[in-house]
Amino acid sequence: MLWPTLFSFLLTWAGVVCGISVQSTGSSYVVNTGSSYNFIVTISSSTCDITSLKFYGNEYQYQKTGSHIASGLGSGTSVTYSTSPSGDTVIFACSQSSSSFDLTHYMVFRDGAANIWMGTSINKEPSIGELRYIFRLTGLTSAYPYGDVSNTAGGSAIEGSDVFNVNGQTRSKFYSSERFMDEKVYCATDSGASVHACFVRPNHQATEKSSGGPFFRDISLNWGGDYHSVTYYMNSGHVPTESYRTGFHGPYVFSMSRSGIPSASSIDVSFFESLNLRNYVPVNGNRGYVKGTATGVSSNFPIVVHWYNSGYQFWTYASSSGAFTSPPMPAGSYTMKLYQDEFLAATQTVSVSAGSTATANIAANVPALTQSRNTIFRLGDYDGQPTGFLNAANQLRMHPSDSRMSNWSPGTVSSTATSSWPMAIFKSVNNGQKITFSLSNSISSSATLRIATTLSFGGGRPQAHVNSYACSAPAAPTKIDSRGVTRGAYRGFGEIYECTVPAGTLVAGSNTVTIDVISGSSGDQFLSPSVVFDAIELFY
Repeated sequence: MLWPTLFSFLLTWAGVVCGISVQSTGSSYVVNTGSSYNFIVTISSSTCDITSLKFYGNEYQYQKTGSHIASGLGSGTSVTYSTSPSGDTVIFACSQSSSSFDLTHYMVFRDGAANIWMGTSINKEPSIGELRYIFRLTGLTSAYPYGDVSNTAGGSAIEGSDVFNVNGQTRSKFYSSERFMDEKVYCATDSGASVHACFVRPNHQATEKSSGGPFFRDISLNWGGDYHSVTYYMNSGHVPTESYRTGFHGPYVFSMSRSGIPSASSIDVSFFESLNLRNYVPVNGNRGYVKGTATGVSSNFPIVVHWYNSGYQFWTYASSSGAFTSPPMPAGSYTMKLYQDEFLAATQTVSVSAGSTATANIAANVPALTQSRNTIFRLGDYDGQPTGFLNAANQLRMHPSDSRMSNWSPGTVSSTATSSWPMAIFKSVNNGQKITFSLSNSISSSATLRIATTLSFGGGRPQAHVNSYACSAPAAPTKIDSRGVTRGAYRGFGEIYECTVPAGTLVAGSNTVTIDVISGSSGDQFLSPSVVFDAIELFY
């Protein structure tokens, strides 16, 4: 009689959880979530690569290379799956311990959903020096939200292997980035936007183990001709400003939809509390909050409060009145920072206890925001960004050499013409830019020239001349070993330089401030040492 043998074979071949089936083919696991979208995912049982991704009967996975952590965990990866106590969830755990990796990557599937909930638990940083998950998808040539800026198909490389000229426009995968605190969802889509394949950050947990703070940005999307890279970066060496963190990164979610762009707030991750995943810190009973009021910053700008220590990072927007409440944070001591948009306004510490809410008000205390002074002129606002300066509106989405950029060398700019002053000075491109202004009377006291910057490249820092007076050459800033402006980045350590201008230097009539970028390093054109400006102010 064959029935017992056949029944035993079927049990071995398929594990069924509610509407979810997990079939083993020997070399792979095939997960069918039972979704009305017909969402079927094939996972290699030896590498954890996703080798097939079907949605509504169409194959979207690039067949020559899988989707995976980094460039793949490699052979010898332990790939197992289990079911949740609730019975509607399948959890895949992919563990690799080698010279390259010491991590467990989780992929979670739920009954009826066209999503893959992910979490990546690391004990050390991968040897490649960055942590990402990359999908390689076909048939989806368009991008949301920034369109063709990261479409490099058919282009010619103009810088390294990641900036291209495509039909007269510069494009790069780096131009798809958004600030972590604002980036909730980004997608590869088809030309008619009928299918979306998206990474979604449902809440604070998606970035609490990342590095770089609320304003960090990284590669999201890149259509290169063969496939669309949809990448979730947890950390990288792309303009890094702090050390990497280990532990549980996530949950973050890959979602496919035929009903528009998924909403981050609509995706539930609360069930992770009961999954007992390695290094995951539950919210319930294990975390506390900080609430308070931020003062001394302008409500004309976003007000941001940021907490971090060696293990975690968190942030929130305060209300226009300055009121804020943090996300739920594991117990511990945190550095707490206040920003006027991205301009650092104050720093203090706060302790968080599990199950309780600490009160910690914070007030701006940096001179640029609190100092009483007579301003002669100011170009730009203290907002930690080059907003308002020449070419700043384009810089995030194109290379500085792009024909759509304005001339980087206006030469002489009026002290009232912020939009004419270049957002960056490059040592080999537009050094020696000038600001002119007129005074009715000479200034009998000493004055201060303050140059607030957002990013330095190649050791670049500003040295100014005020009329005939030469400001001292500043010391080299902390080095960030990464291209910046050419990759659509503007944020580094935000150095502020001040020069005391002797009494009698500022005269009645015409006056000129000349700013050069100095550095012991050199480079060609837009890869020469540079600084990005936040604000330039002369006052007494």
